Amino acid sequence: MEPIEVGEIFTLVDENNEEQEVEVLGMMEIEGSNYIAVSFVQEIEENDEEDIDVFFLRIDADGELGAIESDEEFEKVAQAFESAMDEEHCDDPEHNHG
Repeated sequence: MEPIEVGEIFTLVDENNEEQEVEVLGMMEIEGSNYIAVSFVQEIEENDEEDIDVFFLRIDADGELGAIESDEEFEKVAQAFESAMDEEHCDDPEHNHG
């Protein structure tokens, strides 16, 4: 499988066997595992950034995408991505907390 790039759009099949296009919003390595944050392309087009649902997938050693199995793992990944996103938006002087 090709390496996944931020901004790449690919198709996932959901539990109802319906195809959904998702866009990669970010990538991160956490404790030796690689994860991506994705959102549905349709939602990105229809909503502003505040209203889109972001979800996370693990990339295994073979480059295959897998679901995050545990709540603990999900929390860890969500917090890491959130911190990274906050850092990106900190260029704005009004967001400077001192």
